[in-house]
Amino acid sequence: MSPGSGARPGARAYPMRRTMFVLAVLGALICGGYLAVREAVRWAVAHPGPALGVGAVVLPLLVVVVVVAVRGMPRLRELRRAARAGKAEAEAEVAAMAAAAPVAEAVPAVEVEAADAAPWRVEDFLALDADGFEQAIARLCERDGCRDVQVVGGAGDLGADVLATASDGRRLIIQCKRYGETNKVGSQDVQRFGGTCFTVHEAEVAAVVSTSTFTEPAADYAATCGIRCFDGERLVAWANGDGAAPWG
Repeated sequence: MSPGSGARPGARAYPMRRTMFVLAVLGALICGGYLAVREAVRWAVAHPGPALGVGAVVLPLLVVVVVVAVRGMPRLRELRRAARAGKAEAEAEVAAMAAAAPVAEAVPAVEVEAADAAPWRVEDFLALDADGFEQAIARLCERDGCRDVQVVGGAGDLGADVLATASDGRRLIIQCKRYGETNKVGSQDVQRFGGTCFTVHEAEVAAVVSTSTFTEPAADYAATCGIRCFDGERLVAWANGDGAAPWG
C-alpha cells in the first residue's frame, strides 16, 4: 500500500477543484483586461483630447490600488499564519481534553452460580416446545460430561432424538417424550423405540426421557429390552443434580 493510499478521495479532489477555479478566474480577468486595454487604446487614438483627461484621473487611482495591495499582502500572510496557528492550538487543546477525560470502565458480567438458580420443575420443561425440550436434554448431557452430543429428532429420526457418547465411552441414544401429566408414555411408544435403538442406532445405553410417567406395560417392556425409563420426577432430579443421569 502506498503512503498516501489511506487518504480520503475527497481530500485531493477539493484542492484540485479550487485550483481549477482560481485558474479559470485569472484567465477570465487576463482576457477581460486585455480586451479592455485594447479598446481603451483604440478609443484614446481616436479621441486624444478626452483620453488625456480620463488618464489624468484613472492613473492615480490605479497607483493607489497597487500600493494598497502590495502593502496589504504581508498583513494578509500574517493573518493566515495566525489562523493556522489558532486552528492547530484548538486541535491540540481538544486532543488534550480527550486524553484527560476519564475512561469508562467496563461493567463486569455477573455470572449466576448454579446454586443461586431456581430449581428445575416439570412445568419448566413443559413450557418448552418439542424442539426446545430435545435441546434441553442435549444440554444436560453435555453438562454431565457427554461428548459428540447431537440433536437429531424430527421426521425420519427412527426413534432417536439425542445421540451422544457417555463419559465412560458408551454410545447413548435418547428418545424425548414431552407429554402432559395425563398423557402417559405407552407400550407402543417404547416398542417403536426398542425396534431401532439397538439394531439401527447401535445403542449401548438406550433411554426414554419424559415429562410424564410410563404405563405399567411400557415399563415392563422397557425392563425386558434393557431400555431405561426416565419419568418427570427422575428428569427433574437429574436436572437439579439430585439424581442420576440416564446412563448412570
